[in-house]
Amino acid sequence: MSGIFDVNNQDSALFIGGTRVSGQEVRSQNVMAAQSIANVIKTSLGPVGLDKMLVDDVGDVTISNDGATILQLLEVEHPAGKILVKLAQQQDTEVGDGTTSVVIIAAELLRRANELIKSHIHPATVIAGYRLACKEANRFIADQMAQKVDRLGKDALVNVAMTTISSKILGTYGTFFAEMAVDALKAVRMQDARGKPRYPVKSVNILKVKGASARESNYFTGYALYRPFTGAAMKRSVANPKIAVVDFDITKTRMKLGVQIVIDDPENLEAIRKREADISAERVRLLLDAGVTAVFSTRGIDDIYVKMFAEAGAVTVTRVPKEDARRIARGCGATVLTTLANLDGEESVDVGALGTAELVEQVRLSDDDVVVLRGANEQPASTVVLRGANDFMLDEMERSFHDSLCAVKRVMESGSV
Repeated sequence: MSGIFDVNNQDSALFIGGTRVSGQEVRSQNVMAAQSIANVIKTSLGPVGLDKMLVDDVGDVTISNDGATILQLLEVEHPAGKILVKLAQQQDTEVGDGTTSVVIIAAELLRRANELIKSHIHPATVIAGYRLACKEANRFIADQMAQKVDRLGKDALVNVAMTTISSKILGTYGTFFAEMAVDALKAVRMQDARGKPRYPVKSVNILKVKGASARESNYFTGYALYRPFTGAAMKRSVANPKIAVVDFDITKTRMKLGVQIVIDDPENLEAIRKREADISAERVRLLLDAGVTAVFSTRGIDDIYVKMFAEAGAVTVTRVPKEDARRIARGCGATVLTTLANLDGEESVDVGALGTAELVEQVRLSDDDVVVLRGANEQPASTVVLRGANDFMLDEMERSFHDSLCAVKRVMESGSV
């Protein structure tokens, strides 16, 4: 064990064993790592770019030509290589598209810089030159190439979306998906605190439904959930619903783990069981008395309480993913209720925590029922239904469509292209 502290390398200042690499050797290693990563995704760039099939440790298959997705699934060990992977992920987060391009450009700039340094130009001079070139390039693009979007109209936006998806799986369908991306994003237009228009990509919900041709994909205004109404006896639609988004179980109340009840009289046992059912029944009545006609719950609702809602003419949706629940609450102006308890120790429903919309309905898509929330007044939403042959194709279609949404969002918010 003590052998690791034996230092044979006279040049090393490290107090533990190992070798120290510096100067041109480590520069060349870093450039080689960057070029290796660029070479992996170089073949997936452009309209004739190829898709990559990646298989992970457990056998899950991903087919994609999106640079960020490919690099995320690679196990990169080299520190310089990891920086390029982070670069692609940052580009995906900030811009949404161009992930492959930035990695290839960065690797090429490193290669050229390495050649300059080999010609005895100091690294600081090369860095200063690159920074100056970056400023000049930005100035040239802003002055000579950029044009205002309002002068160009919708065709410019469709062309931007088309440029993004031309190198991806959706490129074969012409402007069909490009126009859909522009329309879906325009439907979620909102204004921030300063009065500037904003187009949140997260407000465009993407549903993937297997079966049918990709050309049968469509979009509509409203937020769709891949969940049906809980009870078969419930109405198929409710106009002008009062919406409650709840994050607690509406099931028979059970004592917490470790709590024991000792009963002297067997007749009390039935009274306890009845009280367990009545506690949740009282919560249901509180919600109904507050005028709630649609409940979106992140957890379960027992059949006995579903029947109470159905008899009152209300609809319920259970097991809603938390992210979807938050979006629904934001859109219709509701607050996610984690409990009905108030400051007095009693239970009540605050009417201000309920949301409103124009319509909540259940529609049939392929073999599944989907709940659609239309006319949310606080934050508009639109839903794109992608149709495809299998999961691999649908996942790649979603990635491609998301990239086009991000590109159009940037153009519309910046006002120039």
